[in-house]
Amino acid sequence: MSEDLRREQRYQSTEWLRRHPPGGDTPWDIGKPDFNLIQSVATTPIKPCKALEIGCGAGDNAIWLSQKDFQVVAMDASEEAIEKAKSKAGERNVKCDFRVSDFMTSRIAGAPFGFAFDRGCFHTLASDQERSSFAEIVRDHLETDGLWLSLIGNADEPREGPGPPKLTARDIVNALEPYFEILSLVSGYFGSNLPHPPRAWVCLMRRRR
Repeated sequence: MSEDLRREQRYQSTEWLRRHPPGGDTPWDIGKPDFNLIQSVATTPIKPCKALEIGCGAGDNAIWLSQKDFQVVAMDASEEAIEKAKSKAGERNVKCDFRVSDFMTSRIAGAPFGFAFDRGCFHTLASDQERSSFAEIVRDHLETDGLWLSLIGNADEPREGPGPPKLTARDIVNALEPYFEILSLVSGYFGSNLPHPPRAWVCLMRRRR
């Protein structure tokens, strides 16, 4: 079963938010923006611009960016996730352009973007070649000197059992270097509602010219 299909099945219920609170069956959706995104935008700083979120889930990060005056296009392969994101944005009176799309096969209209963000998409790709292809596609959606922030499962975590896929720093650098200048690669944690959040790489990159 593909990762996209698994995500779709875990969203498919009108009772999803009641039965699966943040951190439940869809742990990537925590009901709030990831603190790593907030810190990166504030401290880099990343100025408001056209932004793309890849794998937006139920939309909390995209909504936060919109509230900070970014012009946001946010996509996910799950129709259920996008419907929930649209509903949430409507309730908060926030303008976001949410779309159902497969990032690996479809160019996202509105490019080039000044900023791209993904929280746990890059690390789902199983091979160096797939990760490199993903990085190339992100590069092609960004303007000159555009920035990409990616939150990536960290192989330094001695975890057994379920959790995000884990990559080494070398895995990341091998895939990204041809297309991006890595500005920072910091070991940290995913924003989470769990008592022990999974470790993450917080990787900020600039598109190579």
